[in-house]
Amino acid sequence: MITAYDYPTGRACEAHGIDVTLVGDSLAQVCLGYDSTTRLTLDEMLHHCRAVARGSKAPLLIADMPFGTYQANVEDAVHNAVRLMQEGGVEGLKIEGGMEAVDVVKKLTSIGIPVMPHIGLLPQRHTILSGYKVQGRDARSAWNLVESALAFEAAGAFAIVLEAVPEVVGSAITNRLARIPTIGIGAGPGTNGQVLVWDDVMGTWGGHKAKFVRRFGNVKSEVEKAVKDYAQAVREKSFPTADESYAMPTAELELFMKMLEAGGR
Repeated sequence: MITAYDYPTGRACEAHGIDVTLVGDSLAQVCLGYDSTTRLTLDEMLHHCRAVARGSKAPLLIADMPFGTYQANVEDAVHNAVRLMQEGGVEGLKIEGGMEAVDVVKKLTSIGIPVMPHIGLLPQRHTILSGYKVQGRDARSAWNLVESALAFEAAGAFAIVLEAVPEVVGSAITNRLARIPTIGIGAGPGTNGQVLVWDDVMGTWGGHKAKFVRRFGNVKSEVEKAVKDYAQAVREKSFPTADESYAMPTAELELFMKMLEAGGR
């Protein structure tokens, strides 16, 4: 599972063997320049979902429900979830939360909307958590995560994302769940699958690098080189060359030159 934010990244997921494409609310930072996922609006998420949906057909397409679209009450959650499914073209939704979100998951799944809860580190709550910190490091909070996962399974979730929890907690939750898989991001190798942010995988994100991130590409360096080389070539007049320019038929060229000399007459 990997995030995608537009048609090209959606196409890459489609073409290169990704199982699940996630239109993550991380687009707030990596695409839109916001300082937090909480700034992202539902309309902005819908815009990006539609673009990814046009490119990513075979992978299961999931979208994050933005901050504020499901916390107020179950009715709001249903209304906004339906918009994401109908207008965004996605096939399932991811929501962050613990036991307080179980009723939302139960309602959404009861009306046929696949839901993937997200527990552990919750980026939408980074302020109240005093930053992006590992969760479940003490026995009580770790057990709370186990209970949340079991409650979400009972509520009808089809999978659960575990973010930034100790490896033993990720494995314990995976082994305790009877019917649904876990997707880890900083939860160790014992989960059933893994998810990373596109820009972390490609090495294009210039911000903080979390411990769990592995940069599988160095696209940032290639972009920097290409942009600098292009700018230099334009300034020194080495681009475009004659081979990169269009010519006129000889007779038309001769006629055009005569028109130039005669001022167009």
